[in-house]
Amino acid sequence: MRLAMWHLLKLTTIFLRCIPAFFRSRSKQSVIVQPETVVRWHRKGFRLYWRSISKRGPGRPPIPAEVQALIRRFADENGWRARKVRAELAKLGISVGLATVSRYLPMRNPGHDQRQRWKTFLHNHKHGIAAMDCLVVPTVRFRLLYAWFVIGHGRREIIHFGVTEHPTSPWVVQHLREVFPDDTSPRFLIYDNDSIFSERVTESIKNLGIEPQRTAFRSPWQNGIAERWVGSARRELLDHVIILNEDHLRHLLREYVDYYNADRVHTELQDSPMGRPTEHRPSREAQVIGLPRVGGLHHRYEWREAA
Repeated sequence: MRLAMWHLLKLTTIFLRCIPAFFRSRSKQSVIVQPETVVRWHRKGFRLYWRSISKRGPGRPPIPAEVQALIRRFADENGWRARKVRAELAKLGISVGLATVSRYLPMRNPGHDQRQRWKTFLHNHKHGIAAMDCLVVPTVRFRLLYAWFVIGHGRREIIHFGVTEHPTSPWVVQHLREVFPDDTSPRFLIYDNDSIFSERVTESIKNLGIEPQRTAFRSPWQNGIAERWVGSARRELLDHVIILNEDHLRHLLREYVDYYNADRVHTELQDSPMGRPTEHRPSREAQVIGLPRVGGLHHRYEWREAA
């Protein structure tokens, strides 16, 4: 079984690494598969590749049962979450990481009041809120690229994005300084517990005059607008292409962001984030034409007079 998987992985890798040369000479070659098939092969090869190099080890040893019980007890008796439980354990001389505490907390769905308070906060301050997040994109050679972005809550516009193979806290800090110069900063910035959003990033956000709002552990719903944009970018762009390298991803995302901000009608806004004027048919002879966007994956439609 392992030998068969290794051979399949090797063949898939060789084929996918030949894709750039294949398309460079596509004028001399006949297309033998559908683009969707190539993308599907790439995704399967990517999963096989990482499965083959990811050896399951013993992992971290579990913390003592007594400490596990204390974590659950503190949470049940006080309604505390990870940070508060960890601080209380530290006062008892027990040193446990924040992620470990989170892992042993009892699962609970946010109550109606908690959800309502957060939704009220988002609604009342939406024009002063921005959010940031990252999405991970595999390349044709099975390397990982990271696309970081900032989205405004008021009009859902993508304010800025960056692409790198090696995301770090200083890299995020530098981009934040470029995004919010002078007095253009929002009042709040929402982000999750990704490791690159370290305390250094939090301090930089405060220095920009922005109030940081970190989401709770395992609560993507608290950063829903950013999470939904990740889903849109995948469905409308990344699921249809195989990324060659960092420049390729940056180029495609730039085209998609331009389309998303200026042309794509957001169902909640009934408009594009940057605002798109409504057109009326200029005459009976006018016809609707499609203007290709993002390499023809999407279109913007306008009235044009018949030739």
